[in-house]
Amino acid sequence: MKRRLKGYGPGPLVAAMALGAVAALWTWTAPGDPALWPASATEPGVEVHVLDNGFHTDLAVPRASLETRPGPLAEAVRNLPSGDWILIGWGDARFYVDQSPIGDRLPDGARAFFRPGNASVIMLDPAQRDPRLLVAADRRRTLRLSVAGFEAMATHIEASLDLDHGRARIATARAGDDARFFASHEHFWIGRLCNHWSAGVLNAAGLPARPLRAITSSEVMATIERVQLDTTAPPD
Repeated sequence: MKRRLKGYGPGPLVAAMALGAVAALWTWTAPGDPALWPASATEPGVEVHVLDNGFHTDLAVPRASLETRPGPLAEAVRNLPSGDWILIGWGDARFYVDQSPIGDRLPDGARAFFRPGNASVIMLDPAQRDPRLLVAADRRRTLRLSVAGFEAMATHIEASLDLDHGRARIATARAGDDARFFASHEHFWIGRLCNHWSAGVLNAAGLPARPLRAITSSEVMATIERVQLDTTAPPD
């Protein structure tokens, strides 16, 4: 009588394949575009800053560079209060806008993270101060984008807006605050956080980025550090 050999079944193989897929996604880098980044030394370029508050990233963009473009993003910027720089960020339509103490907002934070399909907004906040004075030096990175890279980045941001008859629509504004929050058609949740959005904006400008790992603000800053190291490293 033959003894039946006990097999392990497909379970371990499936688990190994799943782990491999997760590892591949975790380390995958969305390629940059050498036609956009880095900016040529012979062209004027556009200086932008990425600001990190410890868990969230905003971009600081020259207002004049945005206003000279056609389209709904430029129109929205032209209607903002005065300020030579525009801080741009993205987040949950409620949690991102609310500035009450974080301890009072933990249940809403859990909702924003773990419930799929949350409404989102794009913040446009005019800043009258130089953005280099808004955060400590170790929480700021500066990029010199090509003109084409800046245009691609602005187009990407504009594509996030939820337009109403071709115009950006204000979802909310805070009392006593110049920031305006415009409706976005994208959804916020743990699989698509503010720093994922920022990484996507940088990738649109031509920089390589690791989309899945951009769950933290430190990964967004590391994206900039890597490309700056690559562009300043001496040739072999």
